[in-house]
Amino acid sequence: MRVLVVGGTGFVGRHLVARLLEGGHTPLVLSRKAGELPKGAVHLPGDITREVPELKGVEAAIYLAGIIRERGQTFRAVHVEGVRNLLEGMRRAGVGRLLHMSALGARRGTGSRYFETKAQGEELVQGSGLDWTIFRPSLIFGPGDEFFGKILKGLVLAPLPFVPLIGDGGFPFRPVYVGDVAQAFAGALERGLLGRFDLVGPKEYTFRELLLLTMEVLGRRKPFLPIPLALMDLLVPLLSPLPFAPITRDQYLMLKEGNTAPFPEALRPLLPEPRSLEEVLPTYLR
Repeated sequence: MRVLVVGGTGFVGRHLVARLLEGGHTPLVLSRKAGELPKGAVHLPGDITREVPELKGVEAAIYLAGIIRERGQTFRAVHVEGVRNLLEGMRRAGVGRLLHMSALGARRGTGSRYFETKAQGEELVQGSGLDWTIFRPSLIFGPGDEFFGKILKGLVLAPLPFVPLIGDGGFPFRPVYVGDVAQAFAGALERGLLGRFDLVGPKEYTFRELLLLTMEVLGRRKPFLPIPLALMDLLVPLLSPLPFAPITRDQYLMLKEGNTAPFPEALRPLLPEPRSLEEVLPTYLR
């Protein structure tokens, strides 16, 4: 199958492109720069946020594009306008199958521009009239991730005698392995699975437990220094616009809310044994 992949050079995209190739498909990777694509993948130059793509010969499309920080691009451009342009390109070419990556917790009224725009993207897909599948992953972990590989690792390795802990650290999360995310998309495409699904890992953790696990993997032992939420509520909006800010306003809002859900039984045939954080984290975080 000739499958358009928007965001195929990104964190999840690289794993999905490899999985599609393994399944005998031809991934057509739409991006501004080709990057290093594996043999068998085809680069289609373009900017989905600015133009409607030409999709002649495409049999299905997967939209993975997303940003967690606004640096040069806005949440609205990537999460809404890009989806709108892809849908128009699919309509013109008669492509009827779309898989879309949203985010667990995406909805209106959260105050998070990330969640708000992800929700708008979902609405466009659901109202498209296409055969669609939406996956809403929790925190995605694996080599190259931002949350564990940068944020938590940075907190643990910072030259401080303690590890800052936001509030009591009780916010719940259910991280999912990037390889399992890729498998879910490819499996849904191959099996014709339709609908909207939360995409989570096998185990739930509190934010404090995630920090403890990160310390264990990195071989560091430090006490926690709890930072009251009232103080964080004042500091984060002030520091968030700065390029060196360790956490943005949107990331802080999502952190306080937590990010967890039950594992959907409908996904068991695609992911019979989802990989655990304890199994994978030591393979790349050190």
